[in-house]
Amino acid sequence: MRRFHLGTAAALMLLILGAAPARVPAAEPQGLSSEDQRIIAYINQYIRQGWQDAELSPSPEATEGEWVRRVFLDVVGRIPSAEETLEFVNDRSPDKKAKLIDKLLDSDEYIEQYAHNWSTIWTILLIGRTGGNDRRSLVNRQGMQQYLRQSFLNNKPYDQMVYELISARGCNKPGEPDYNGAVNFLLDNLDQNAVPATAKVTRIFLGMQIQCTQCHNHPFNDMKQNAFWELNAFFRQAKALRTFQGRDIVSVRLEDEDFPGEDNNPEEAAIFYELRNGLLKVAYPRFIDGTRINPSGYVEDVNRRRELARLIRQSPQMRKAIVNRMWAHFFGYGFTKPIDDMGPHNLPTHPELLERLAEDFGRHGHDLKRLIRWIVLSEPYGLSSRITKGNRRDDPTLGEKPMFSHFYLRQMTAEQLYESLITATAAHKARAGSYEQQQRIRDQWLRQFAIAFGTDENDEATTFDGTIPQVLMMWNGELMQKAISGEAGTLLYRVARTKKSPREMIDYLYLTALSRKPTRTELRLAQRAWRARKGNTLEALKDVYWVLLNSNEFILQH
Repeated sequence: MRRFHLGTAAALMLLILGAAPARVPAAEPQGLSSEDQRIIAYINQYIRQGWQDAELSPSPEATEGEWVRRVFLDVVGRIPSAEETLEFVNDRSPDKKAKLIDKLLDSDEYIEQYAHNWSTIWTILLIGRTGGNDRRSLVNRQGMQQYLRQSFLNNKPYDQMVYELISARGCNKPGEPDYNGAVNFLLDNLDQNAVPATAKVTRIFLGMQIQCTQCHNHPFNDMKQNAFWELNAFFRQAKALRTFQGRDIVSVRLEDEDFPGEDNNPEEAAIFYELRNGLLKVAYPRFIDGTRINPSGYVEDVNRRRELARLIRQSPQMRKAIVNRMWAHFFGYGFTKPIDDMGPHNLPTHPELLERLAEDFGRHGHDLKRLIRWIVLSEPYGLSSRITKGNRRDDPTLGEKPMFSHFYLRQMTAEQLYESLITATAAHKARAGSYEQQQRIRDQWLRQFAIAFGTDENDEATTFDGTIPQVLMMWNGELMQKAISGEAGTLLYRVARTKKSPREMIDYLYLTALSRKPTRTELRLAQRAWRARKGNTLEALKDVYWVLLNSNEFILQH
């Protein structure tokens, strides 16, 4: 393992990183349909009005390097290469932002990366970072990832994906005759009479947290205990059927079977729940809007999960929930906090905008790519993260209502960091093995940050939060060692073998890691580190690159 000793020059570089060149005004999107431009204009107008009402002045526009880095991280889950950054910065067309978004979303060059990133995001949302990693798990992680990847490759309408995930039947394991990867979402949530499934489906797809109402009425909103059990009744026909090899589970099938009810009367298959005073109450399937279905427990009379999937698919609440979730993905904050606890007790910060985007999203076929275009081509998304005197009060970390007058700094996710370090080594150009093999290697690396809790909602936490173990991993971990190894085929190896000047090599490393060129001060310090290595180009490159990859500017989304 390489041991690092930071000299004065390298240490100073690490302290001053973060300076940026003068900003170039961003072009207005020109390559969009008139309908898309209308929706983006509405976003801009509504957000601007909020600034005016709050007496805030927005930050300047982000530099082109900042914007392209931001978009790559959010849309395809990694930083851009130096070549990708330069291609965008050197493009003089007025609609280059819209052109880049089209390229990232739809071109043959990036469609796999787009699908890979969003299948990762949704795998974590649906089954967590640890789901399917235990040999006794009912979840097949590969099956979940495969289903989601194909859904995003085909730009499956969001409402269809929701319907499939809730109503899916079949085997969880790829290769089986009745394989259906969508079943992996619910399989691990059907224990305890499907209490986890009830809470998870409602939270993810309707943006409502009702888990505490299984025992009592919600203390802060109008959700009552009966609402939880009326939704829970929709899941009572679902059964997980295991196939074993020895003690190991080799596959699981999700089926729907007749439910006799807890009173053994399948004609009206009721369930019972207990009030805090000990009184028993009865519940039949009823949706949050009051819609009731046939209470029969016979599958041939009514498939309860399909009915629930249909009702959620039609619900305006589903559209608001996904718009809120997507806005939070790109801005770091949604219109509610948390994003999956919407209701009269937790009003959105920008209610008319949320309603309008949800309505437009539904009218345009529940197209997630189109929603992404609207958000990333909006004015607030294109602002600098640098806070000014005019918007210092816009600080959600202090509990203030987010007004989106500047881009909110946030740390990369563990997944973004992994993919960005792969890009930083240029290993993405020569990855060995199949897609599934690469996925397993990545999942193994990411597992070190995940902690699973045995709660009713199968909760997880991440330790990827800037703690000392994470810092040590960044300084001396395997990925970092590979990034600065200088081995044949790596980025540093190739840079060192070029006939470029030290200045050009340093520029290239900055463009790769930070999507910008160094400032004069940074260049001077890098050149000092270069001289300290007395002509050993590769060792000088290693020193400079290690500092860049361990800087706050690298690990932050800004």
